[in-house]
Amino acid sequence: MTVEAVKPAADDLDLADVERRIKAIFIGSVGNLVEWYDFYAYTAFALYFAPAFFPNSDPVVQQLNAAVLFAATFLMRPLGGWLFGYIADRYGRRLSLTLSVVCMCFGSLIIAVTPTYASIGIAAPAILALARIIEGLSLGGEYGASATYLSEVADPRHRGFYSSYIAASIRAFNTSP
Repeated sequence: MTVEAVKPAADDLDLADVERRIKAIFIGSVGNLVEWYDFYAYTAFALYFAPAFFPNSDPVVQQLNAAVLFAATFLMRPLGGWLFGYIADRYGRRLSLTLSVVCMCFGSLIIAVTPTYASIGIAAPAILALARIIEGLSLGGEYGASATYLSEVADPRHRGFYSSYIAASIRAFNTSP
Protein backbone atom coordinates (compact mmCIF):
# COMPACT_ATOMS: atom_id res chain seq x y z
CA MET A 1 0.00 0.00 0.00
CA THR A 2 1.36 3.38 -0.92
CA VAL A 3 1.48 6.44 1.28
CA GLU A 4 -0.91 8.26 -1.06
CA ALA A 5 -3.57 5.58 -0.53
CA VAL A 6 -3.46 6.07 3.24
CA LYS A 7 -3.54 9.89 3.23
CA PRO A 8 -6.99 11.45 3.05
CA ALA A 9 -7.72 13.70 0.12
CA ALA A 10 -7.10 17.38 0.68
CA ASP A 11 -10.19 19.28 1.70
CA ASP A 12 -10.53 22.27 -0.55
CA LEU A 13 -12.83 24.85 0.98
CA ASP A 14 -14.56 26.92 -1.62
CA LEU A 15 -16.03 29.94 0.17
CA ALA A 16 -18.95 30.27 -2.27
CA ASP A 17 -19.79 26.58 -1.80
CA VAL A 18 -19.67 26.90 1.99
CA GLU A 19 -21.95 29.96 1.86
CA ARG A 20 -24.41 28.11 -0.39
CA ARG A 21 -24.54 25.17 2.01
CA ILE A 22 -24.96 27.35 5.09
CA LYS A 23 -27.78 29.21 3.34
CA ALA A 24 -29.43 25.87 2.48
CA ILE A 25 -29.18 24.73 6.11
CA PHE A 26 -30.67 28.01 7.32
CA ILE A 27 -33.54 28.00 4.82
CA GLY A 28 -34.34 24.33 5.39
CA SER A 29 -34.27 24.68 9.16
CA VAL A 30 -36.28 27.90 9.28
CA GLY A 31 -38.91 26.48 6.93
CA ASN A 32 -39.24 23.44 9.14
CA LEU A 33 -39.37 25.59 12.26
CA VAL A 34 -42.21 27.69 10.81
CA GLU A 35 -44.15 24.56 9.84
CA TRP A 36 -43.91 23.16 13.37
CA TYR A 37 -44.82 26.53 14.87
CA ASP A 38 -48.02 26.65 12.83
CA PHE A 39 -48.73 23.05 13.70
CA TYR A 40 -48.37 23.58 17.45
CA ALA A 41 -50.18 26.92 17.48
CA TYR A 42 -53.40 24.95 17.16
CA THR A 43 -52.54 23.07 20.34
CA ALA A 44 -51.74 26.22 22.25
CA PHE A 45 -55.00 27.92 21.32
CA ALA A 46 -57.36 24.92 21.22
CA LEU A 47 -58.28 25.61 24.82
CA TYR A 48 -59.70 28.98 23.80
CA PHE A 49 -61.45 28.18 20.55
CA ALA A 50 -62.78 24.68 21.27
CA PRO A 51 -66.00 26.12 22.77
CA ALA A 52 -66.53 28.21 19.63
CA PHE A 53 -66.29 25.20 17.31
CA PHE A 54 -67.77 22.49 19.54
CA PRO A 55 -70.56 24.12 21.60
CA ASN A 56 -73.47 22.63 23.52
CA SER A 57 -71.37 20.09 25.32
CA ASP A 58 -69.29 19.59 28.39
CA PRO A 59 -65.96 21.52 28.40
CA VAL A 60 -64.08 18.22 28.64
CA VAL A 61 -65.88 16.95 25.54
CA GLN A 62 -65.06 20.19 23.74
CA GLN A 63 -61.36 19.71 24.50
CA LEU A 64 -61.53 16.06 23.47
CA ASN A 65 -63.08 17.07 20.15
CA ALA A 66 -60.21 19.52 19.61
CA ALA A 67 -57.74 16.76 20.55
CA VAL A 68 -59.30 14.41 17.99
CA LEU A 69 -58.51 16.96 15.29
CA PHE A 70 -54.96 17.19 16.60
CA ALA A 71 -54.67 13.40 16.36
CA ALA A 72 -56.12 13.44 12.83
CA THR A 73 -53.40 15.86 11.84
CA PHE A 74 -50.74 13.48 13.10
CA LEU A 75 -52.35 10.62 11.20
CA MET A 76 -52.13 12.62 7.96
CA ARG A 77 -48.37 13.14 8.25
CA PRO A 78 -47.35 9.82 6.59
CA LEU A 79 -49.71 10.49 3.70
CA GLY A 80 -48.23 13.98 3.37
CA GLY A 81 -44.73 12.50 3.33
CA TRP A 82 -45.77 10.20 0.50
CA LEU A 83 -47.58 12.94 -1.45
CA PHE A 84 -44.90 15.60 -1.17
CA GLY A 85 -42.16 13.00 -1.64
CA TYR A 86 -43.77 12.06 -4.93
CA ILE A 87 -43.96 15.73 -5.93
CA ALA A 88 -40.33 16.24 -4.93
CA ASP A 89 -39.11 13.25 -6.92
CA ARG A 90 -41.20 14.07 -9.95
CA TYR A 91 -41.02 17.90 -10.06
CA GLY A 92 -38.18 18.88 -7.74
CA ARG A 93 -37.49 19.53 -4.06
CA ARG A 94 -37.91 23.28 -4.34
CA LEU A 95 -41.48 23.00 -5.64
CA SER A 96 -42.33 20.38 -3.02
CA LEU A 97 -40.95 22.46 -0.16
CA THR A 98 -42.65 25.61 -1.44
CA LEU A 99 -45.99 23.82 -1.77
CA SER A 100 -45.73 22.36 1.72
CA VAL A 101 -45.09 25.78 3.26
CA VAL A 102 -47.91 27.34 1.22
CA CYS A 103 -50.28 24.55 2.29
CA MET A 104 -49.36 25.06 5.95
CA CYS A 105 -50.00 28.79 5.64
CA PHE A 106 -53.29 28.10 3.84
CA GLY A 107 -54.39 25.69 6.57
CA SER A 108 -53.56 28.26 9.24
CA LEU A 109 -55.41 30.95 7.29
CA ILE A 110 -58.48 28.74 7.04
CA ILE A 111 -58.43 28.24 10.81
CA ALA A 112 -58.06 31.97 11.39
CA VAL A 113 -60.99 33.00 9.18
CA THR A 114 -63.45 30.16 9.83
CA PRO A 115 -66.65 31.44 11.44
CA THR A 116 -67.81 29.83 14.66
CA TYR A 117 -70.44 27.15 15.16
CA ALA A 118 -72.94 29.84 16.11
CA SER A 119 -72.53 31.43 12.66
CA ILE A 120 -72.40 28.47 10.27
CA GLY A 121 -73.33 25.45 12.37
CA ILE A 122 -71.79 22.06 11.76
CA ALA A 123 -69.76 23.45 8.85
CA ALA A 124 -67.45 25.20 11.35
CA PRO A 125 -65.92 22.03 12.84
CA ALA A 126 -65.90 20.42 9.36
CA ILE A 127 -63.89 23.34 7.95
CA LEU A 128 -61.60 23.22 10.98
CA ALA A 129 -61.03 19.48 10.36
CA LEU A 130 -60.23 20.15 6.70
CA ALA A 131 -57.73 22.85 7.67
CA ARG A 132 -56.03 20.50 10.16
CA ILE A 133 -55.84 17.76 7.52
CA ILE A 134 -54.14 20.19 5.13
CA GLU A 135 -51.68 21.12 7.89
CA GLY A 136 -50.96 17.46 8.62
CA LEU A 137 -50.28 16.71 4.96
CA SER A 138 -48.05 19.75 4.77
CA LEU A 139 -46.06 18.87 7.86
CA GLY A 140 -45.47 15.32 6.68
CA GLY A 141 -44.21 16.61 3.35
CA GLU A 142 -41.96 19.30 4.78
CA TYR A 143 -39.95 17.09 7.08
CA GLY A 144 -38.93 14.43 4.57
CA ALA A 145 -38.32 16.78 1.67
CA SER A 146 -36.29 19.13 3.86
CA ALA A 147 -34.08 16.35 5.21
CA THR A 148 -33.55 14.98 1.70
CA TYR A 149 -32.76 18.44 0.34
CA LEU A 150 -30.18 19.09 3.04
CA SER A 151 -28.53 15.72 2.45
CA GLU A 152 -28.36 16.50 -1.27
CA VAL A 153 -26.65 19.87 -0.82
CA ALA A 154 -24.17 18.47 1.71
CA ASP A 155 -20.81 17.11 0.73
CA PRO A 156 -20.73 13.29 0.87
CA ARG A 157 -18.87 13.18 4.20
CA HIS A 158 -21.38 15.40 6.04
CA ARG A 159 -24.82 14.29 4.86
CA GLY A 160 -25.97 13.11 8.25
CA PHE A 161 -24.67 16.26 9.91
CA TYR A 162 -26.53 18.54 7.50
CA SER A 163 -29.76 16.54 7.76
CA SER A 164 -29.59 16.68 11.55
CA TYR A 165 -30.37 20.39 11.44
CA ILE A 166 -34.00 19.52 10.69
CA ALA A 167 -34.39 17.71 14.00
CA ALA A 168 -32.33 20.38 15.77
CA SER A 169 -34.67 23.13 14.52
CA ILE A 170 -37.66 21.27 15.99
CA ARG A 171 -35.87 20.85 19.32
CA ALA A 172 -34.88 24.51 19.34
CA PHE A 173 -38.53 25.45 18.85
CA ASN A 174 -39.74 23.04 21.54
CA THR A 175 -37.31 24.45 24.10
CA SER A 176 -37.86 28.11 23.27
CA PRO A 177 -39.97 30.15 25.70
